[in-house]
Amino acid sequence: MKKFSRCLIALSFYFVLNSSIFANRWTPEMMIQYQRLSSTAISEDGKFIAYEISTPILESEKSEFHSQIWLLSTYDESRFQLTQGKTSSSQPKFSPDNKWLGFLSARGEKKTRQLFIISVSGGESIQITDVASSVNRFDWSPDATKIAFTMADPETDDDKKRKKEKRDWKIVDEDYKYNHLYVVNIKDIEKPRQLTKGEMNVGSFDWSPDGAKIVYDHTEIPTANSSSTSNISIVGLASGSSRVIVDWGGFDASPKFSNDGKRLAFVSDGDNPSWGREHYVYTASSSGVRKKKLQPTPSKYVNAIEGWSPDDSYIIVQEANKTSRRYFYVPSSVGGSVSAITIGPGNFSNLSYNQFGQMVFVHEQLNIPGNVFTTNMGEFKPQRLTNMNPSFENMAHGKTDIIRWRSTDGLIIEGLLTYPINYRKGKKVPLVLNIHGGPAGVFTESYTGRSSVYPIQAFAQEGYAILRPNPRGSSGYSKEFRFANRSDWGGKDYDDLMSGVDYVIKMGVADPKSLFVMGWSYGGYMTSAIVTKTKRFNAASVGAGVPNLVGMLTTDIHDFIPWHFEGEFFDNVEKYIRHSPLFNIANVVTPSQVIHGEKDVRVPVSQGYEFYRAIKRKGVDTEMIIYPRMPHGIREPKFIQHCGESIMEWFDKYRN
Repeated sequence: MKKFSRCLIALSFYFVLNSSIFANRWTPEMMIQYQRLSSTAISEDGKFIAYEISTPILESEKSEFHSQIWLLSTYDESRFQLTQGKTSSSQPKFSPDNKWLGFLSARGEKKTRQLFIISVSGGESIQITDVASSVNRFDWSPDATKIAFTMADPETDDDKKRKKEKRDWKIVDEDYKYNHLYVVNIKDIEKPRQLTKGEMNVGSFDWSPDGAKIVYDHTEIPTANSSSTSNISIVGLASGSSRVIVDWGGFDASPKFSNDGKRLAFVSDGDNPSWGREHYVYTASSSGVRKKKLQPTPSKYVNAIEGWSPDDSYIIVQEANKTSRRYFYVPSSVGGSVSAITIGPGNFSNLSYNQFGQMVFVHEQLNIPGNVFTTNMGEFKPQRLTNMNPSFENMAHGKTDIIRWRSTDGLIIEGLLTYPINYRKGKKVPLVLNIHGGPAGVFTESYTGRSSVYPIQAFAQEGYAILRPNPRGSSGYSKEFRFANRSDWGGKDYDDLMSGVDYVIKMGVADPKSLFVMGWSYGGYMTSAIVTKTKRFNAASVGAGVPNLVGMLTTDIHDFIPWHFEGEFFDNVEKYIRHSPLFNIANVVTPSQVIHGEKDVRVPVSQGYEFYRAIKRKGVDTEMIIYPRMPHGIREPKFIQHCGESIMEWFDKYRN
């Protein structure tokens, strides 16, 4: 498809009208205007493709990302915005009979996400649910007459009474609201039928091809800490009774029926639970017996199954592969080789496909914004369907290279180095060391012009080089690499980072007298550790950092630190203290900014206060920025822009 519709031209015209924002310079203010692509869907007959576009809204009192669904016709190449209004619409899914598109939207007085359907031939949308809580996930039955969905338990009358009478105290680790599975008939939508009950929290699910059963994964309690232990069950639509079919002790999730209905595929750690996420693809009969472990993926870090190939010969999964995110075929029989479906540089995401093997996905590269592409599974020849963010694509970008260096013990480390815009070889420039979270995060070939609290191209515009390393502990390489910093945070991973900085200095790119460091979460931990270990950085920015490992008892994933440090803090007090930057504050002289979300439960804001107060009392130049309402990641566009601007201002203050 080489032509673009008038609607697409209108999108381009939007950016022309806003050219004053861009002014041919990268800034956090300009970058926040980046439009993001997320969910895609392709109809079973291949005639229609739907995709979700998220646009930042920053006018007046608004600060949010607003999503709407677009529909593209593959037979005449026309496209138009399918959903409208002031309320976001998301998660498009075509009915198996190709007549309807389902989606979620929080329209109406309840302000909760409800399920809607709209005809692909046009017309008004039809509201299918009017439930008390928000719908989380949904999926069509094979005959397109029913939709299954998950929803959290709504408030009871007693809950409301207790709140009204100011008796609504909470007891920690009790009185949970569980996510349960429901089904609704689209022609009889008066009351959905609840399929699961009791003390279980339902996650992902899948219909059997005959529509008689639904397989689902579930945890005992609805908390992030329980995500590493889940089971798989099947519920019969007629009887409404469930039975557990996979109950190993660890992570068993993402079940998918084969197209012939005879087998199941699922992800599991094989009864070996860990926060390092050593996950494999398994198959079993549709009743859950004869479980078989399939060939491992390159990183052994599969979190979810996309589905089976049309002929049931492969399971399709996504995984980080060094600096790329791509999709893989895992042979559904024991033996054979795992192979990449998506080939080439960049990141591949939001895959959907149909019975004919037609694929739709989002692809982005380091200097090319994300767009929707299509190809056939049999031969990977992607064809671009959209022209998102043309004004971004036409900007001059700071070049990004994938570089490799040896750490102090000889281990090869990989990272992404972005040069200043119009960089001249041999010129020494300020260097920003940007550290990812996790520690099992990974820097990949995502578009460097997208908005972020760390606006890469804005730094490049101001003459900085940016190094984004993948030290030991990162995903995308191997299980051994990912597990290599257990009980050693701030040890060999620190060496990996510092040797990377030294390598960029040796390249003649970085000015050793103008070095800066920033990172979020584990990256914030490493930033706070770095300033206790060395004085070589001019300034630092600690984002949602973890300076006190003992204090992480307050996190919502309280098993996480004990796994990484191979024991409870009360049995390993010396180890926890030795690896906690807070107890080495006396060494800090680097001006260090502290940034945190006020409602962060993953790394509670108390961690940020501890580091800020400690270095301030020591007399180190510092400032602390708190973003109200924000959890572990900054989500509101005004805050994202401000965060990027504040970090750049902090570094500029100490730039030589």
